[in-house]
Amino acid sequence: MSHPGRLEGKTAIITGAGLGLGEGITRKFIDEGANVLLFEVNKENGQKVADSLPKEKALFFSGDVTDQDHWHEALKACLDQFGGCDIVVNNAGVVHRAGPSFEVPKSEYDRIMNINVTPLYHSAAAIQPFFAKQKHGVFVNISSISAPRPRPNLVWYAGSKGAVSAITKGLAAEFAKDGVRCNAICPVIAETGMVASVLGGTDTQDGRATVMKAIPLGRFATPADIGNAAAFLASEEASFITGIELPVDGGRALQ
Repeated sequence: MSHPGRLEGKTAIITGAGLGLGEGITRKFIDEGANVLLFEVNKENGQKVADSLPKEKALFFSGDVTDQDHWHEALKACLDQFGGCDIVVNNAGVVHRAGPSFEVPKSEYDRIMNINVTPLYHSAAAIQPFFAKQKHGVFVNISSISAPRPRPNLVWYAGSKGAVSAITKGLAAEFAKDGVRCNAICPVIAETGMVASVLGGTDTQDGRATVMKAIPLGRFATPADIGNAAAFLASEEASFITGIELPVDGGRALQ
């Protein structure tokens, strides 16, 4: 640990904490001293990750990020278990299979928008009044490098993440008077279960090589990369940073 205890005494709600980037963010936050409520719709995944962490520091909450009642319940569980809430990481997200935009089913489009964008509305409605009252709080929203740099065949996903970035900046401007910060992280393709969809349905070496050519640093992102960025933005070291999109993309946006 390069900065022991960067989040000591802080409590975070992390959505989609049961796998992929969410698990990486959760583990980093625990390493940095935070308490974490793992807000996860998949009970098996959420409980498994929670069980692998110190039980006094991690609490699994079974909930759906598209349900505002669940957000209110998550906040209550957080306060009951840890006595506070300082950070929300809106990480839960889905991607559609890469392909011609007019062939993506409307049901997939609706799912993408509902899961990737709607939770920002619900988290603002449920958590911001609490943050405003205590005069501090941080939202870290996981966007994508496809928000500022959309490419063919993942257009609806990029559009949903464009909304995440725009909402993050708007809320940052609106919530600053309450001492609340909002920032977005824009990862490049990461080593998660989403790789196959991003590559058009199958995870192949050829597919990976094609994507890798567009990443100057020559690798995919890892959950740890995103965890490191999220921990920094959530910490007091970033206390004067709000409304940014932080690319964690190995230079892909330069291409």
